[in-house]
Amino acid sequence: MNGQFPLDSPPAPWIDLGWIEDFSRKSLSKTSGLVTGSPGVTQFQVKETLDATVSLRFKTWSKLTMALSAGSQHMNLLAPATGVAPNGSGSKAATAVNLAASGSTANFLYMSSTTGFSAGMIVAVDADYAGQTGFVGSGVSAAYVQSATAVNSDPDYIRRVTFNVARVSQATSSGLQLAEPLIAGVPAGTMRVQQVLGFVDREGGTFFQEWSGLFVMPGEQGERILFYYPRLQATGGAAEATTSLVAPLERVALSASFRALPVVDANDGQQAVCFRSFFPSAMTLA
Repeated sequence: MNGQFPLDSPPAPWIDLGWIEDFSRKSLSKTSGLVTGSPGVTQFQVKETLDATVSLRFKTWSKLTMALSAGSQHMNLLAPATGVAPNGSGSKAATAVNLAASGSTANFLYMSSTTGFSAGMIVAVDADYAGQTGFVGSGVSAAYVQSATAVNSDPDYIRRVTFNVARVSQATSSGLQLAEPLIAGVPAGTMRVQQVLGFVDREGGTFFQEWSGLFVMPGEQGERILFYYPRLQATGGAAEATTSLVAPLERVALSASFRALPVVDANDGQQAVCFRSFFPSAMTLA
């Protein structure tokens, strides 16, 4: 990957999550001496453990920043059906609407009817839950289903957890124009559409979402420092931090902390949790 890509339009599959603050990364890896002989003398050093953490604050709230900082499964608050009982992670949803068998794109949902949909709404686009177990969700594994009973055999369950969501910029007689492309790309004709009122996470649950992170520090002369973490999992529950602006105004930011997990470098078979890169500017000596 070329590390000098435009920050506001990173190459696929990266998604721009905006500016962050209070970024801190710590190496928790440990080394120890290999002692030989009598009396014992340290002859070599060996890597004893490989570990690292990252913490930061997201300056903006969105589905993805909430999901990364939650430390638990993230869900969509589907628009409820009429007269249903309330529930913390969303009530029984209003009936989903079919997509046309073909014609949709990542930015346009081709539908036989757009009644009930309007510009400004957020929609979830995904398949019906049909009793399958394991990871579910298009584009991103959004949940792990142990049994159909555990999710009440709810046909809307995948749309309740999917990351395949977008805001509607225009509703026409033939479909919905989206303000952003769906994360899973062109939707299958068997997928259905439901309105999303907001997003929710829970303090609790056993599902660990895993992400990759690329953090960029731009310099004044065009140089860049990049920190690439191939595998990150949240280490704490949802937390917020309040910053005073101009009294009485305050800003609430999302606090997040992660543990970096290892991958094997294909170049030499070594395990690593982070890759730090430096891209010099045209005015910097090599």
